[in-house]
Amino acid sequence: MPATLQASPISSKSRRHALMLIGLSSLILLLWIADLALGSVAIPLASVSDILVGKPVDNPAFENIIFRIRLPKAITAVLAGAALSVGGLQMQTLFRNPLAGPSVLGVTSGASLGVALVTLSAGQATTIYAVQQLGISGSWLIALAASLGAALVLFIILGISLRINDYVVLLIAGIMIGNITLSLVSLWQYFSAPEQIQNYLLWTFGSLQGVTQQHLLVLAVVSGIGLLMTFLAAKPLNALLLGEAYAMSLGVRIRQLRLLVILSTSLLAGAVTAFCGPIGFIGIAVPHLARGLFHTADHHVLVPASALLGGITLLGCDIIAQLPGSASTLPLNAITALIGSPVVIYVILNNRKQQRAFH
Repeated sequence: MPATLQASPISSKSRRHALMLIGLSSLILLLWIADLALGSVAIPLASVSDILVGKPVDNPAFENIIFRIRLPKAITAVLAGAALSVGGLQMQTLFRNPLAGPSVLGVTSGASLGVALVTLSAGQATTIYAVQQLGISGSWLIALAASLGAALVLFIILGISLRINDYVVLLIAGIMIGNITLSLVSLWQYFSAPEQIQNYLLWTFGSLQGVTQQHLLVLAVVSGIGLLMTFLAAKPLNALLLGEAYAMSLGVRIRQLRLLVILSTSLLAGAVTAFCGPIGFIGIAVPHLARGLFHTADHHVLVPASALLGGITLLGCDIIAQLPGSASTLPLNAITALIGSPVVIYVILNNRKQQRAFH
């Protein structure tokens, strides 16, 4: 009887978490459909469902709008939101810092450096081809430059992590590398033409609209690898929350775990930044929302919860940024900051359990 009574709360908690994850999956599906239907051209939900299942519709233009523009954008929102949220969750666990995010390692700044190299320092002909012909966020050249910049910073961080064991030093090193890259970008902006500065600033606003179907395949593969690596590291991440000594007593190899976390987070953040630009708030805020909603520190629950909540949050921000019924599109970063920051402040101030999770 005592064993039964002891096991009952655990099974009840697991059942509750499973139901909540199912609920979040349903919510993300509803927002995904809404993102397909809403925009400058409103498409009836019946037409959206018919197009998705392959049925003919009265207005053929609806098919082009959905398949060429809105469907890749909606899928990108889910992937980018999941990637940034899970990356932020890992960083907060690794550094035991509630304010850590995917950009803390400087990978996002490295991607910005690569884009600046193309839009600010490259020849005018290259810039015109990359930006005017392909689009600032839809260019393979821009994505490649961002990926190379992120990879450069990644190798530097990996090299530093092999030489030092202090997480605080590693965190400071990542921040300083990010500051160096931002300083270089600022210098290039000072000596660049106004048109080139405008192109770079457009990229920094963050956007989901420039991701083509070819880009989406690469983003899905890289994000999938990063998410899988994170889920496989859930158990050692749980042990790391209790301290390195306890984790080592359980057989966790700290150095290998640190390299795995840095590599997976860099893949997640680097891929999103390369194709969508630097999207703020999601990586820092959503893990807090997941902890506050599920009341757990178990990464077996937090990883899928953060992924779903990240997709939900970015889909909601994208719907608002589109201004349904209007031809204007607001900067995505402005929406994520305006909506998310008050929520994060409220969650942190009213949930002491989250604060104790890092001590």
